[in-house]
Amino acid sequence: MIGQNLPAGVREIDAAGLVVAPGFIDLHAHGQSIPADRMQAFDGVTTALELELGALPVGAWYEEQSKSGRILNYGTAAAWMFARKAVMIGLELDGKSTPMELMGAGVDDMRWSSDTAADEQVDQIVALVREGLDQGAIGIGIPNGYAPGGGVKEMTAICELAAQYGTPTFTHIPYASNIDPMSSIESYVRLIGLAGATCAHMHICHLNSTSLQEVEHAADLIRKAQEQGLPITTEAYPYGTGSTVISASFFMDPDFPERTGTDYRSIQVVSTGKRFDSREELAAARAKDPKALILWHFLDTEQNPRDRELLDISVMYPGGAIASDAVPWSNPDGSIYAGDEWPLGSDKTSHPRSSGTYTRFLREWVRERNAVPLMEAIAKCSLIPAQIMEGCAPQFRRKGRLQEGCDADIVVFDLEAVSDRASFEQMYLPAEGMVHVLVNGRSVISNGQLDTSVAPGRPIMREER
Repeated sequence: MIGQNLPAGVREIDAAGLVVAPGFIDLHAHGQSIPADRMQAFDGVTTALELELGALPVGAWYEEQSKSGRILNYGTAAAWMFARKAVMIGLELDGKSTPMELMGAGVDDMRWSSDTAADEQVDQIVALVREGLDQGAIGIGIPNGYAPGGGVKEMTAICELAAQYGTPTFTHIPYASNIDPMSSIESYVRLIGLAGATCAHMHICHLNSTSLQEVEHAADLIRKAQEQGLPITTEAYPYGTGSTVISASFFMDPDFPERTGTDYRSIQVVSTGKRFDSREELAAARAKDPKALILWHFLDTEQNPRDRELLDISVMYPGGAIASDAVPWSNPDGSIYAGDEWPLGSDKTSHPRSSGTYTRFLREWVRERNAVPLMEAIAKCSLIPAQIMEGCAPQFRRKGRLQEGCDADIVVFDLEAVSDRASFEQMYLPAEGMVHVLVNGRSVISNGQLDTSVAPGRPIMREER
């Protein structure tokens, strides 16, 4: 409760000397499981959303999450890419496979990725996405970079659907490249044009990773578009290393080194640590296990001052959200781990951002470098993501804030101690410094200790306007 002259509570937390803040809202969380929730709770997250990729069928996804007993609040977008796979190659959407499993499906028939859809196919794709929105999806996930064959007519139809439903699109730009044609800058101009032409709210995912060496130019384009009143928002995570599935089509571009400024040694298999020496070696590994998670070291922020500047531009973008792009936890054989052991075993792998995105941001940009004021940093983790979402899901008007009538999603942390611990060698280490984490008023972390018996997470779904 918030107010004056309140009665004694059932439990009182002594927060003297600590920061009390709204729980962090992660717009870009692919983990969506008990182990992922637990690790993100130590990072201050109270709401974890699958928006860039999304799910189909949406109703089945929400049903599965409710059965599993989620620790954090959860929600999903409708998955444009899965609709494309269903229509163009006949992929079965039975509700049994996870979004990350579906992401790696269809590698033996890449027409869903490379081909332009015929008009009747576009109609079918839009119908499947509409069905997902009608089942409660809180946005449309458009990972266009994995299906660059999506034509302008198709993208226009999807964005018009988003505008009709008053819901954002969460877009991975179609091209991640430093050079024309099909450059990152071309992608940003295209998205800005779609926002202007359709009035759709275009949320651009991970400004840092898909802009590569063009972050400064991309950020300037976004700023100019926002100044004109276009509905465009963005996010970034505080790492120069990304993660995805090995089957991502852009890795197989023959001009990959020239376009990205990185070679195949920059691509590393999460479960084994293996790096590749050639496109042919990568292709062989891709054919063997298309769902394997990989790391892509696209910026060298430790050795290259300019790369550090580029990461700063994306992370510190005014009004931009912090979002983790957290990926699922994997077993040693590369399969997705969905168990409930705690602490998480040292043989489990993911990406350090799955454990320490928000605490890394608070430690480095706020405490150590004084680059971002504390109140602005808290807003980038809580209020700003809530504002991005509240137009389509009014529940978010009760999140990202500490005030009367809001949900009791609360973090209490020690700014002098808060820190990420996970590294690329030890990804399984939870963050530290979150003294208390409450989700819907239930204590998930108390005095730095996780309560493994509680599951207070609730679904967040689109509401009729």
